[in-house]
Amino acid sequence: MAGRQGGSSAAEKRVDDADEDAAHHELTFPDRPRLELDQLLSQLVERAQEVMGTQNRLRGLLHANQMIIGDLALPAVLMSIVEAARELVGARYAALGVIATHGGLAEFVHSGMEPEDVTRIGHLPQGKGLLGALIDDPRPIRLRRISDDVRSSGFPPGHPPMSTFLGVPIRVREEVFGNLYLAESTCGEFSAEDEQLALALAATAGVAIENARLYEDARTRGEWLRATAAITRRMLSSDTTDIAQALRFIAECCRDIAHADLVAVGLPTDDGERLRMEVVVGAGSEQLQDRAVPVKDSLVGRVFATGEPLRVDTGENRPGPEFFAASVLDIGPVLIVPLAGSTQVNGVISTARLSGRPGFTSEDLDMAAGFASQASIAIELAEARAERQRAAMLDERDRIAADLHDHVIQRLFAAGLSLQSVAAGLGPGRATDRIVGAVRDLDDTIKQIRTTIFQLHQSGGIAPLGLRSRLLDVVTDLTEVLGFEPTLRFSGLLEDTVDADVAEDLIAVLREALSNVARHAGARSAEIDIAAGADRLTLDVRDDGVGIGAETRRSGLANLRQRAERRGGTLSLDRREPSGTHLCWSIPTAG
Repeated sequence: MAGRQGGSSAAEKRVDDADEDAAHHELTFPDRPRLELDQLLSQLVERAQEVMGTQNRLRGLLHANQMIIGDLALPAVLMSIVEAARELVGARYAALGVIATHGGLAEFVHSGMEPEDVTRIGHLPQGKGLLGALIDDPRPIRLRRISDDVRSSGFPPGHPPMSTFLGVPIRVREEVFGNLYLAESTCGEFSAEDEQLALALAATAGVAIENARLYEDARTRGEWLRATAAITRRMLSSDTTDIAQALRFIAECCRDIAHADLVAVGLPTDDGERLRMEVVVGAGSEQLQDRAVPVKDSLVGRVFATGEPLRVDTGENRPGPEFFAASVLDIGPVLIVPLAGSTQVNGVISTARLSGRPGFTSEDLDMAAGFASQASIAIELAEARAERQRAAMLDERDRIAADLHDHVIQRLFAAGLSLQSVAAGLGPGRATDRIVGAVRDLDDTIKQIRTTIFQLHQSGGIAPLGLRSRLLDVVTDLTEVLGFEPTLRFSGLLEDTVDADVAEDLIAVLREALSNVARHAGARSAEIDIAAGADRLTLDVRDDGVGIGAETRRSGLANLRQRAERRGGTLSLDRREPSGTHLCWSIPTAG
């Protein structure tokens, strides 16, 4: 029993030792693979989260690309790029600067700033500091603190604080169109992944901008073509006679299609030394209308002389005076194109935008130059057609005048001679008096027909070389003031008997006499007879008005009396019955 008990205790001890060893192995051996498994699981979770985050950002990039390519209007595209970049990268502020041709920024589209902040800042950036550094060297810039970079030039007063910064260039083919600027990362700072996303978005933005440019060019070219067709139709229509209206239509088309602030059409003066702004539309047109610019040492003069269109990006470094003087307008980009006709340059069209607005492109210059050339040719064709019509009208008037002179006057003259013969055979009496009166009426009719012949030539556009034409000009000039057209009759060889000095006096007396009728007589009609006899020249002016007051007679007619007395003549002023005044100015022509 005791032996059994002792053996049992030894066996139990061996069992306990075996259990202790087993327990020891169960606690220590499995720990290492379990730890490795936990680490692998943690890494797998992290990788899965990274994959999910990357997938979300890729989705964000696809969404941003869809936002960018959803519109074809360039301003809308630029704003979409800014908004998409701000959302994709997680920035508080975003902006896109369009690089100007001459350097700096032509446009600055921004997002994230409050309107009051923008108002308080005032002028938008012009491309200095970090923005300028990205313009000069178009490579990505990523900063944890903007102030730590030596290229930073600080912020203007009122500008919201910005610390982190990311800037990437936007390329359109091989051209750097602008730069995308991002500030104040919502994650504390911009990462390399943010930079890659911004570069990917910038690549898509370049394609979208190029498409928007092509769309805008096509749309603008269509508008230029429609305007060209419209001006051609207008100039070649049968009712177009006013070239000034056509030039105004051309200027308004240029202003609307080119989105300009000011357009001026300059035509050469008679001496060819200056260009006068005949038509000006837009800002400052009242001050610039009819301003003359010398052809020499001016941009408009250079275009007029060479016939080559010109594009100026800024209002600086202009050689010589221009119609858009700085004292009138702060002019920025300018297009100057010639009105090139078939054989010569007929003028220039100057199209300008105010300072700070985007510059014109080379496509704008080409399309505006083509439109101006087509418009100039249309004007030339209209003028040629009008000249042909004028020549045909002159030929017809010459024919009418010849018929009046060769047929009507001769027949009237023959009828008058026949009546005089009849009157001489009848002797004194009532019938004879009536025949003599009829002869006088025929003589007056012949005088009126001759006057009509001269008026036909004058209204046909023949230059007023003779005295009769100059006297007709006086009557025409005062017709509007009088309110009626006076009757003018000539008799005698006026051109052969009146020398130049006497002609000047005669014209001055007629003008003064008709002016007095217009100012004082209140007449409804007037008759003018100018007779050049063998020894005397007489001007008679009769009206049916109330007469001229005594005070006016003493002052206003003194010059007329002096002109008559200086040549040994007389001036008389008599009342007519039942109303009116008869002025007679008469001077000798011989001796």
